[in-house]
Amino acid sequence: MKGLGKIMGNVFYKVIAIIVFLFIWEIAGRLGLVNKVFLPPFSKVLSALGAQIMKGELWKHFSISLRRSLLGFCLGVSMAVPLGLAIGWFKQFGRVIYPLLQVFRNLPTLALLPVFVMLFGIGEFSKTMVIFWGVVWATLLNTISGVRNVDPQLIKAARSMGTKPLRLFATVVFPAALPYIFAGMRISATTSVLILIAAEMMGASKGLGFALFFYEANYKIAEMYAYLVVMAVFGTSLNFSLEALEKRNFRWREEIGST
Repeated sequence: MKGLGKIMGNVFYKVIAIIVFLFIWEIAGRLGLVNKVFLPPFSKVLSALGAQIMKGELWKHFSISLRRSLLGFCLGVSMAVPLGLAIGWFKQFGRVIYPLLQVFRNLPTLALLPVFVMLFGIGEFSKTMVIFWGVVWATLLNTISGVRNVDPQLIKAARSMGTKPLRLFATVVFPAALPYIFAGMRISATTSVLILIAAEMMGASKGLGFALFFYEANYKIAEMYAYLVVMAVFGTSLNFSLEALEKRNFRWREEIGST
Protein backbone atom coordinates (compact mmCIF):
# COMPACT_ATOMS: atom_id res chain seq x y z
CA MET A 1 0.00 0.00 0.00
CA LYS A 2 2.85 2.36 0.80
CA GLY A 3 4.35 1.72 -2.64
CA LEU A 4 1.03 2.46 -4.34
CA GLY A 5 0.64 5.65 -2.32
CA LYS A 6 4.10 6.78 -3.29
CA ILE A 7 3.39 6.16 -6.97
CA MET A 8 0.10 8.07 -6.78
CA GLY A 9 1.85 10.92 -5.00
CA ASN A 10 4.53 11.11 -7.69
CA VAL A 11 1.90 11.11 -10.44
CA PHE A 12 -0.04 13.85 -8.66
CA TYR A 13 2.95 16.16 -8.38
CA LYS A 14 3.85 15.59 -12.03
CA VAL A 15 0.40 16.45 -13.40
CA ILE A 16 -0.67 19.23 -11.01
CA ALA A 17 1.35 21.91 -12.81
CA ILE A 18 -0.11 20.80 -16.16
CA ILE A 19 -3.65 20.96 -14.78
CA VAL A 20 -3.08 24.45 -13.41
CA PHE A 21 -1.61 25.59 -16.73
CA LEU A 22 -4.59 24.23 -18.71
CA PHE A 23 -7.01 25.89 -16.28
CA ILE A 24 -5.30 29.26 -16.74
CA TRP A 25 -5.36 28.71 -20.51
CA GLU A 26 -9.11 28.07 -20.41
CA ILE A 27 -10.12 31.02 -18.24
CA ALA A 28 -7.74 33.45 -20.02
CA GLY A 29 -9.74 33.04 -23.18
CA ARG A 30 -13.12 32.95 -21.43
CA LEU A 31 -12.46 36.17 -19.51
CA GLY A 32 -11.01 38.01 -22.47
CA LEU A 33 -7.53 38.30 -20.99
CA VAL A 34 -6.10 37.21 -24.34
CA ASN A 35 -7.37 37.43 -27.90
CA LYS A 36 -9.52 34.34 -28.53
CA VAL A 37 -8.56 34.43 -32.19
CA PHE A 38 -4.92 33.73 -31.41
CA LEU A 39 -5.36 31.74 -28.19
CA PRO A 40 -8.76 30.00 -28.10
CA PRO A 41 -9.90 28.39 -24.84
CA PHE A 42 -8.51 24.92 -24.24
CA SER A 43 -12.00 23.42 -24.45
CA LYS A 44 -12.27 24.66 -28.03
CA VAL A 45 -8.89 23.13 -28.82
CA LEU A 46 -10.10 19.81 -27.39
CA SER A 47 -13.21 20.05 -29.55
CA ALA A 48 -11.05 20.59 -32.65
CA LEU A 49 -8.86 17.67 -31.60
CA GLY A 50 -11.92 15.44 -31.27
CA ALA A 51 -13.06 16.44 -34.75
CA GLN A 52 -9.64 15.55 -36.16
CA ILE A 53 -9.82 12.15 -34.49
CA MET A 54 -13.33 11.45 -35.78
CA LYS A 55 -12.36 12.35 -39.35
CA GLY A 56 -9.27 10.17 -39.17
CA GLU A 57 -6.96 13.07 -39.97
CA LEU A 58 -5.03 12.85 -36.72
CA TRP A 59 -4.14 9.17 -37.11
CA LYS A 60 -3.14 9.67 -40.74
CA HIS A 61 -0.63 12.39 -39.89
CA PHE A 62 0.51 10.80 -36.63
CA SER A 63 1.19 7.37 -38.16
CA ILE A 64 3.30 8.88 -40.93
CA SER A 65 5.34 10.98 -38.49
CA LEU A 66 5.78 8.01 -36.17
CA ARG A 67 7.06 5.84 -39.02
CA ARG A 68 9.54 8.49 -40.14
CA SER A 69 10.87 9.17 -36.66
CA LEU A 70 11.22 5.46 -35.83
CA LEU A 71 13.10 4.73 -39.05
CA GLY A 72 15.47 7.66 -38.61
CA PHE A 73 16.00 6.79 -34.95
CA CYS A 74 16.74 3.12 -35.65
CA LEU A 75 19.19 4.00 -38.41
CA GLY A 76 20.93 6.52 -36.18
CA VAL A 77 21.26 4.16 -33.23
CA SER A 78 22.41 1.25 -35.41
CA MET A 79 25.31 3.41 -36.58
CA ALA A 80 26.01 5.38 -33.39
CA VAL A 81 26.40 2.47 -30.96
CA PRO A 82 28.97 0.38 -32.90
CA LEU A 83 30.91 3.48 -33.94
CA GLY A 84 30.88 4.86 -30.40
CA LEU A 85 32.08 1.56 -28.99
CA ALA A 86 34.94 1.47 -31.50
CA ILE A 87 35.98 5.07 -30.85
CA GLY A 88 35.82 4.63 -27.10
CA TRP A 89 37.69 1.29 -27.02
CA PHE A 90 40.35 1.83 -29.70
CA LYS A 91 42.10 4.97 -28.51
CA GLN A 92 44.20 5.52 -31.62
CA PHE A 93 41.13 5.28 -33.85
CA GLY A 94 39.36 7.72 -31.53
CA ARG A 95 42.18 10.27 -31.75
CA VAL A 96 41.99 10.23 -35.53
CA ILE A 97 38.23 10.41 -36.06
CA TYR A 98 37.00 12.35 -33.02
CA PRO A 99 37.95 15.84 -34.37
CA LEU A 100 36.07 15.08 -37.59
CA LEU A 101 33.02 14.02 -35.60
CA GLN A 102 33.08 17.31 -33.71
CA VAL A 103 33.07 19.22 -37.02
CA PHE A 104 30.08 17.24 -38.31
CA ARG A 105 28.24 17.45 -34.98
CA ASN A 106 28.23 21.25 -35.09
CA LEU A 107 26.57 21.42 -38.48
CA PRO A 108 22.95 22.63 -38.04
CA THR A 109 20.68 19.68 -38.77
CA LEU A 110 17.88 21.51 -40.56
CA ALA A 111 20.37 23.52 -42.61
CA LEU A 112 21.40 20.20 -44.17
CA LEU A 113 17.87 19.45 -45.40
CA PRO A 114 18.52 21.02 -48.84
CA VAL A 115 21.69 18.94 -49.12
CA PHE A 116 19.82 15.72 -48.34
CA VAL A 117 17.08 16.68 -50.80
CA MET A 118 19.69 17.15 -53.54
CA LEU A 119 21.39 13.87 -52.66
CA PHE A 120 18.36 11.67 -51.99
CA GLY A 121 15.47 13.45 -53.70
CA ILE A 122 12.31 14.96 -52.23
CA GLY A 123 10.80 11.67 -51.06
CA GLU A 124 10.73 9.94 -47.71
CA PHE A 125 14.41 9.02 -47.59
CA SER A 126 15.64 12.62 -47.42
CA LYS A 127 13.43 13.26 -44.37
CA THR A 128 14.65 10.03 -42.79
CA MET A 129 18.25 11.09 -43.31
CA VAL A 130 17.63 14.45 -41.62
CA ILE A 131 16.27 12.64 -38.58
CA PHE A 132 19.19 10.19 -38.72
CA TRP A 133 21.69 13.04 -38.74
CA GLY A 134 20.01 14.80 -35.85
CA VAL A 135 19.65 11.81 -33.54
CA VAL A 136 22.96 10.04 -34.10
CA TRP A 137 25.08 12.44 -32.05
CA ALA A 138 23.60 12.04 -28.57
CA THR A 139 23.84 8.25 -28.71
CA LEU A 140 27.29 8.35 -30.30
CA LEU A 141 28.84 10.74 -27.78
CA ASN A 142 27.21 9.01 -24.82
CA THR A 143 28.47 5.64 -26.03
CA ILE A 144 32.01 7.01 -26.32
CA SER A 145 31.74 8.52 -22.85
CA GLY A 146 30.36 5.27 -21.44
CA VAL A 147 33.27 3.19 -22.74
CA ARG A 148 35.88 5.70 -21.63
CA ASN A 149 34.40 6.00 -18.13
CA VAL A 150 34.41 2.31 -17.27
CA ASP A 151 36.03 1.82 -13.85
CA PRO A 152 39.74 1.09 -14.54
CA GLN A 153 39.80 -1.23 -11.54
CA LEU A 154 37.25 -3.52 -13.23
CA ILE A 155 39.37 -3.72 -16.36
CA LYS A 156 42.53 -4.27 -14.34
CA ALA A 157 40.90 -7.05 -12.31
CA ALA A 158 39.60 -8.78 -15.45
CA ARG A 159 43.00 -8.60 -17.12
CA SER A 160 44.72 -9.95 -14.01
CA MET A 161 42.59 -13.07 -14.37
CA GLY A 162 43.77 -13.58 -17.93
CA THR A 163 40.60 -12.36 -19.66
CA LYS A 164 41.15 -11.94 -23.39
CA PRO A 165 40.45 -8.51 -24.95
CA LEU A 166 37.29 -9.55 -26.80
CA ARG A 167 35.81 -11.25 -23.75
CA LEU A 168 36.87 -8.31 -21.58
CA PHE A 169 35.00 -5.95 -23.85
CA ALA A 170 31.89 -8.13 -24.00
CA THR A 171 31.65 -8.96 -20.28
CA VAL A 172 33.03 -5.84 -18.59
CA VAL A 173 33.22 -2.77 -20.83
CA PHE A 174 29.97 -3.08 -22.78
CA PRO A 175 27.72 -3.83 -19.75
CA ALA A 176 29.29 -0.95 -17.82
CA ALA A 177 28.69 1.41 -20.75
CA LEU A 178 25.04 0.38 -21.26
CA PRO A 179 23.55 3.02 -18.92
CA TYR A 180 25.34 5.75 -20.88
CA ILE A 181 24.21 4.25 -24.17
CA PHE A 182 20.59 4.06 -23.04
CA ALA A 183 20.68 7.66 -21.79
CA GLY A 184 21.92 8.76 -25.20
CA MET A 185 19.19 6.76 -26.92
CA ARG A 186 16.56 8.45 -24.75
CA ILE A 187 17.82 11.88 -25.77
CA SER A 188 17.99 10.79 -29.41
CA ALA A 189 14.42 9.47 -29.35
CA THR A 190 12.94 12.77 -28.19
CA THR A 191 15.23 14.69 -30.54
CA SER A 192 14.00 12.63 -33.48
CA VAL A 193 10.45 13.88 -32.90
CA LEU A 194 11.52 17.54 -32.69
CA ILE A 195 13.62 17.36 -35.84
CA LEU A 196 10.91 15.50 -37.71
CA ILE A 197 8.28 18.14 -36.97
CA ALA A 198 10.56 20.92 -38.20
CA ALA A 199 11.49 18.97 -41.33
CA GLU A 200 7.83 18.26 -42.12
CA MET A 201 6.99 21.94 -41.75
CA MET A 202 9.69 22.80 -44.27
CA GLY A 203 8.79 20.25 -46.91
CA ALA A 204 6.13 17.56 -46.65
CA SER A 205 2.57 16.86 -47.72
CA LYS A 206 1.67 14.68 -44.72
CA GLY A 207 2.64 14.37 -41.08
CA LEU A 208 2.19 16.29 -37.84
CA GLY A 209 4.54 19.08 -38.87
CA PHE A 210 2.73 19.52 -42.18
CA ALA A 211 -0.66 19.57 -40.44
CA LEU A 212 0.57 22.19 -37.98
CA PHE A 213 1.85 24.42 -40.80
CA PHE A 214 -1.26 23.85 -42.94
CA TYR A 215 -3.75 24.87 -40.25
CA GLU A 216 -1.65 27.86 -39.19
CA ALA A 217 -1.44 29.06 -42.82
CA ASN A 218 -5.21 28.70 -43.21
CA TYR A 219 -5.93 30.51 -39.92
CA LYS A 220 -7.56 27.47 -38.33
CA ILE A 221 -6.01 28.28 -34.98
CA ALA A 222 -7.89 25.77 -32.81
CA GLU A 223 -6.77 22.92 -35.10
CA MET A 224 -3.21 24.25 -35.02
CA TYR A 225 -3.17 24.17 -31.21
CA ALA A 226 -4.75 20.71 -31.28
CA TYR A 227 -1.74 19.37 -33.18
CA LEU A 228 0.61 21.21 -30.84
CA VAL A 229 -1.07 19.41 -27.94
CA VAL A 230 -0.65 16.06 -29.71
CA MET A 231 3.04 16.77 -30.28
CA ALA A 232 3.54 17.75 -26.64
CA VAL A 233 1.75 14.65 -25.35
CA PHE A 234 3.65 12.38 -27.73
CA GLY A 235 7.06 13.81 -26.85
CA THR A 236 6.37 13.85 -23.12
CA SER A 237 4.98 10.32 -23.09
CA LEU A 238 7.98 9.06 -25.03
CA ASN A 239 10.44 10.73 -22.68
CA PHE A 240 8.73 9.52 -19.49
CA SER A 241 8.39 5.97 -20.84
CA LEU A 242 12.05 5.74 -21.74
CA GLU A 243 13.05 7.35 -18.45
CA ALA A 244 11.01 4.80 -16.51
CA LEU A 245 12.51 1.96 -18.57
CA GLU A 246 15.99 3.32 -17.92
CA LYS A 247 15.41 3.52 -14.16
CA ARG A 248 13.96 0.02 -14.09
CA ASN A 249 16.83 -1.61 -15.99
CA PHE A 250 19.66 0.36 -14.41
CA ARG A 251 18.38 0.71 -10.85
CA TRP A 252 21.67 -0.74 -9.65
CA ARG A 253 23.42 2.52 -10.53
CA GLU A 254 21.25 4.43 -8.06
CA GLU A 255 21.81 1.77 -5.41
CA ILE A 256 25.57 1.98 -5.89
CA GLY A 257 25.47 5.78 -5.81
CA SER A 258 23.54 5.80 -2.54
CA THR A 259 26.01 3.48 -0.74
